[in-house]
Amino acid sequence: MTITLKKEVKISGNGLMKNKPCEVTLFPSNSGEIRYYVKGQDAFKANVDNVLATDHCVVLGNKKSKAMLTEHLTAALAFCHIDSVDICMSEEEVPILDGSSKLWVEAFKKAGIDKPLFSKEKKYTVSEPVYYLNGKTSLVILPDKELFMSYAVNYDHNGLQRRFVNYNPKNQDEIIEARTFGFYRDLKKYQMLGFAQGANIDNTLGFMDDGSYSVDLRSDCEPIKHKMLDLVGDLYLTGVNPLDLKCQIFAKEAGHAVHVKTAKMLKDKIVEIK
Repeated sequence: MTITLKKEVKISGNGLMKNKPCEVTLFPSNSGEIRYYVKGQDAFKANVDNVLATDHCVVLGNKKSKAMLTEHLTAALAFCHIDSVDICMSEEEVPILDGSSKLWVEAFKKAGIDKPLFSKEKKYTVSEPVYYLNGKTSLVILPDKELFMSYAVNYDHNGLQRRFVNYNPKNQDEIIEARTFGFYRDLKKYQMLGFAQGANIDNTLGFMDDGSYSVDLRSDCEPIKHKMLDLVGDLYLTGVNPLDLKCQIFAKEAGHAVHVKTAKMLKDKIVEIK
C-alpha cells in the first residue's frame, strides 16, 4: 500500500548553491518509490545508495544525472508520509524556497495526500543498535517502544552552545518551518568558491558575529530544529520513514555526512514490527 499525492504539484524557484532557476513537478505514482527524473534523463531513486556527495548538501544521482539539495524536499515527504512519487526537475538543484520544508508541505497538503482507506500504519524498529561515533560527533539509534529523537549542537553563537532539541508532535510544525543557516562571515568565502550563490535573507538564517541573527527566529532554537529536519530527510533515504521508527535517535554535532553514513548502516538493520 502506497501513499502518494492526489494530483501533481509544481513549484519553481532558484537553487541555494548555484542560484539557477528550476521547476519541479511531482507526479502521483503507485511505484512505491520516490524517483527523480532530472532534465529528462533516466530515473534514480531517493535512496542512500545513490548519494553522490554530502559536502554542502545532499546530492543524489546516477552516472547520467544528479539532484542537489534534496534534503528539505525529502524531509517534507517524510513529514507528509508520502512514499511514492515521481519528481521531475528542469535543472540539477532543488529550489531552496524559504530554506525549510514549509512550502513543500503546504503544497502537498493543498494538492491532497492519497492514503489508502483502512490501511494500517507500519511501524519499524532496529534489530540491533546502530551508531556512529567520531570525536565530538555521534549519532546513535536504539530500539524502543516509541519514537524519541534528540539533536544536540555546540555552536560558537549566542544561545546555541551546548543546547539540544527533542522531537515531539507538538513541535513538528516548528521543525518543518526551520530554515537553513550559516555564519554570515563565511558567506563571501563560500560564494568565491562557487557555493551559496542563492543565499539571501529570505531563505537563510545568518549567524552574526555580535551573537544576533540576520533575521528574527521563527521559534526558539530554530537552527537546531533545522538540523533535525535535515536528519529526518537524510534517514528517509533508507526507504523507511524515520518517523515510523520505534527507536531512540540521538544526534550530537553531526551533519549530512554523518547522517548518510549512519543511514547506510541503518538500512540493513530496520525490521518491521508485526
